[in-house]
Parts: sequence; structure tokens; C-alpha cells
Amino acid sequence: MSILVVGSVALDTIQTPLGSCDDALGGSATYFSLSASFFGPVNLVGVVGTDFPHHCFDIFKRKGISLEGLQVKEGKTFRWVGEYGWDFSDPRTIATHLNVFSQFDPCIPAAYTKSRYVFLANIDPQIQAKVLGQVRKPKLIICDTMDYWIENKREHLLKLLKKVDMFLLNETEARMLTHEANVVRAAQALIKLGPATVVIKKGEHGALLFMKKSVFCVPAFLLESIFDPTGAGDTFAGGFVGYLSRCKTINQANLKRAVVYGSVMATFAVEDFSIRRLVSLRKPEVTKRVREFKKLTDF
Repeated sequence: MSILVVGSVALDTIQTPLGSCDDALGGSATYFSLSASFFGPVNLVGVVGTDFPHHCFDIFKRKGISLEGLQVKEGKTFRWVGEYGWDFSDPRTIATHLNVFSQFDPCIPAAYTKSRYVFLANIDPQIQAKVLGQVRKPKLIICDTMDYWIENKREHLLKLLKKVDMFLLNETEARMLTHEANVVRAAQALIKLGPATVVIKKGEHGALLFMKKSVFCVPAFLLESIFDPTGAGDTFAGGFVGYLSRCKTINQANLKRAVVYGSVMATFAVEDFSIRRLVSLRKPEVTKRVREFKKLTDF
């Protein structure tokens, strides 16, 4: 089953205590697509500038990611410059240059409109809503967001949530949107807003899966070293949605497994800068780590 993702494709410059990278391929749609491609075909919709490196197009193509929906506009590609301290939990944004992304107006190719799984990556909720108006009866609609949209486009985001099946966000964002200090209460409030399933990403502390009558908690996988946590949340989303796209039914058991696969995919993303580890990653490594994850959490 094909997966449609609409989000940002960017060039990131990142500094961490363990090194740095300049103008490296990044963006929410990028990390999601590379992660989800391990499970099935991905259709990417985004925009880049005429300065976008040719070898980056090749990275997507080698992973079987369709680029029919990736617009190339005159100008520069979206760029983000950030720096992490030793805790790796909260990057300091040094510069954000939206460039051509500031005028992003997604037009879903006809071949993509029948995508069964739609992931609305972290972009303006008005743009997310516009995407939904262009797709035909998807089986599953999942969306992400960030604090900026909660603060500046709250009403549009709340309107969008009535139309989605699953909502992914981090703990801080859940509290901001619901005004609930307790994460359980926050999740319950989010479910009342529309989505039947809410996943709260807790970074180095794992993830929480909330449904109307159940909760599932996944710890973080233990890693010896973390080089760059950029895109870990989007990589998680790619693994989560990617796994679900292979399931005949979306039931509680498969949702739990999807959270595990999302968590596992995110652990690979942080092992090197930018998307390097996701590019070199092979399916047997994913299978092996899932087994290790199961052994780690079984008792």
C-alpha cells in the first residue's frame, strides 16, 4: 500500500559536541520517507530550490521514493542551522531560512491521490488541510505538528484534528495544546478533539500510545552513542506509518508493533549525522534490532 507524505525537504547545518555537518539533506518529509521506504512505496510531496544538490535526488530514487510531487522552484532550498549540547534534548536554532518553502503550495499529483496512507508532516495546518482536500478516501490519515503551529495556528490545527485518525506529537506539544500538565490527561483531551489514536513521543524516554480504552508504553532503546538527534521524530513516524501500511487491519496489536518499529527506526537515525545512517541501513539490521528491543523489554 502506498504512503503519501507532505512536508519539508531541507538542507541542514548541524553542530553537536561530537562533530558537525554542512548543508546536509534533512527536513521532515525526508526523514519520514527514508524510514517508511523500508516497509513500502512512498510518494513524496514537497518543494526545493534550484540549488538543491543532484546527488540528493539520487538518494531518494535509490530508496524507491517517488519524486513526482517534489516541486523545484527558482530560488534557494529551505535551510536550518542548529546546535546541540551534551544532553541532545533541545537544539538551539541559530538560523532558519524558509526560502522557497515559504511559498509552498502542494499540488498532489493524480497518481498520488489514491494513496491509502497519508502522513501530514510538520507544516502549517492550513496546508495540511488543503492536502486532505486533494486525496481520495485514504484508509488512514496521520498528522504531526510543532509548538509554532500550536501557538500561531491553534484554531486551524483544532479544525484539522477532527479529520485525522492518528496524531503524533511530543510531550511538550501535548501539554501546550490541551493545557493539561499531566500527560495522561493531555492524551485523553487530544482523543476528544478527534483522532482515535494519539502517540506522544518522549525522545530518549521512549513513546506512549494512547487509544480510548488502552495505553501502551515503549521505553527507549539503549544506545552507546548518539551523534545527531535531528529528524528522530520524523524517522519514528516513518517506521510507525510504514509498518501499519503492511498490516491488513489496524488493530491494537498492530498499533503496538508499529510503535516499536517506529522507535527502532529512530534509533538508527541518531547514530550518524543527517540521513547517513538511514541511507546505509539494511533490512536485516532493522529485524535484528527489533529482536533486541523485544529481548530488552520482555520479562
